[in-house]
Amino acid sequence: MSKFNGYYVICLEKGEEIISSIRQAYKHKRLKGAFFFGLGVGKDLVIGYFDALKKNYIKKMFEGEYEFTSLSGNISQINKEIIVHCHVTITNDNFNAFGGHLFQGIVPVTCEIVMLPFACVLKRKGDKSTGLNLLDL
Repeated sequence: MSKFNGYYVICLEKGEEIISSIRQAYKHKRLKGAFFFGLGVGKDLVIGYFDALKKNYIKKMFEGEYEFTSLSGNISQINKEIIVHCHVTITNDNFNAFGGHLFQGIVPVTCEIVMLPFACVLKRKGDKSTGLNLLDL
């Protein structure tokens, strides 16, 4: 991870797990909150869709390699636990696109992420009406 004028660039390498690597970079730099965006390639991805009526995620495994055409999210805390909230849009070799909340995935080639840190702690709190942990601004 390298720092440039107040933001960081992370280059994840082959074999790294995406969400845990973002969390580790955040912890390593002792950040308080951040938004991030990136691109690259992922494999064996678990992506979710939030069903607002049932108040839970429907998860699907995407086996094989997919290109990230979009990867964005934020990092916050709830009760001092670090929460990586990441959404992706992926494409396959037929140029079909899929998207949702990224729960896990492995880097088969590279994944390049820009992290924009906050000066204060970005917090979340539980929201009973949605079943989600929403940003507490």
